[in-house]
Amino acid sequence: MKTLGIDIGGSAVKGAPVDPRTGRLLAPRLRIATPEPLTPLAMSRAVAEIARHFRWRGRIGVGFPGVVQGSRTLTSANLHPRFVGCDAGRLFAQATGCRVALINDADAAGLAEVTFGAGRRVQGTVLLVTIGTGIGTAVFSGGRLLPNTELGHLPWHGRSAERYVSSAARKRRGLSWASWARELGEYLRTLERLLWPELIVLGGGASSKSDKFIRHVRCRAKLVVASSGNEAGIVGAALCAAEPG
Repeated sequence: MKTLGIDIGGSAVKGAPVDPRTGRLLAPRLRIATPEPLTPLAMSRAVAEIARHFRWRGRIGVGFPGVVQGSRTLTSANLHPRFVGCDAGRLFAQATGCRVALINDADAAGLAEVTFGAGRRVQGTVLLVTIGTGIGTAVFSGGRLLPNTELGHLPWHGRSAERYVSSAARKRRGLSWASWARELGEYLRTLERLLWPELIVLGGGASSKSDKFIRHVRCRAKLVVASSGNEAGIVGAALCAAEPG
C-alpha cells in the first residue's frame, strides 16, 4: 500500500508518495516554500496542494515540528502560534479529503532511520537529531519510540538549545562550520549524559552538508548521518500513515 508522506518544516513543506515496504520515494518530492509562518488554515491549503499535485486519494502521514498527541498539535516553536492546541490532523483531513495520521517530525525521521536506515537492528538506545530551522530529537530503545522528546528545547545557556545549535542559528550568529560544530558537540554530549545512546544519527537539512562539520563534532557514541538524509521525515510520516488503525 502506497502512502503519501508530508514533512512540515520551519521554512518549507515537502511531500512525496512512498512505498512503506521499502521506504523508497515513488516520485520526486514536491517542496513548497513557506518564508512566513502559515496559519493552520493556510498550512492545510499547502498540504492539500501537495496531495493534488500527486492526485492523491489514499492515506497521508504528516510530520509536524512540535508535540503531537493524537490529531492535535500542542506546541509550535517555529510555526504559527495558532497551531498550539489545534486539531491539525482534522484540518488536514478536511483539506485533502483523505485519512491523515499526524506525528512529530523528528519522530517521523527517526522511524525511517530505525526501519530502513542507520538505526536498523540497533537494540540499544538510538538518538536521532534533526538540524534545520530548529532542532528536533527522537529517542528509540530496542526499536521502540519514546514520542515527543523535543530536546531541542532543552534549556541551554539560559535559552532553548536550538537558539544556539540549529542550522538557522549558525547562519544568524555568523559562525564558521568548525565553531558551530564544536558547540553542537557540546550539546550532543549533554544529551549523552541524559540518555546514554549507543548511536546518534544526524538528520535534517544540515545533514546534506555533513562533510563541512561532522569531523569537528566530538561525542562518546557512534555518530552517523541519516541514510535517508533530508527525506527521512517524508518516509517516516508515510510509515506512520501505513500503520494499522
